[in-house]
Amino acid sequence: QVQVVESGGGLVQPGGSLRLSCEASVSIFRLYTMAWYRQAPGKQRELVAQIAPSGSTYYADSVKGRFTISRVNAKNTVNLQMNTLRPEDTAAYYCNVPAERAWGQGTQVTVSS
Repeated sequence: QVQVVESGGGLVQPGGSLRLSCEASVSIFRLYTMAWYRQAPGKQRELVAQIAPSGSTYYADSVKGRFTISRVNAKNTVNLQMNTLRPEDTAAYYCNVPAERAWGQGTQVTVSS
């Protein structure tokens, strides 16, 4: 069973930055597409960013230019650098391995003054 573990959430003021990390226990990490989702209270879970094995990326319109997804294959890790955070970015953030239908437990990000 694939284990997915996120870290790095917390409380930050508007305009601040946070970096989320996710480690997945898959055998050949470099072959997997990895994704970050988020879910705010009362809302559906939404795709935030995704990175393919080639390194090509996808971002939701709401985070383009502010968030950056990256991967470190040697460490089975995918990161999400979040800059210029807004109150509407407040949500639980989940790491996902689409091919394995595996999810992490989520990490809370709260943007508030």
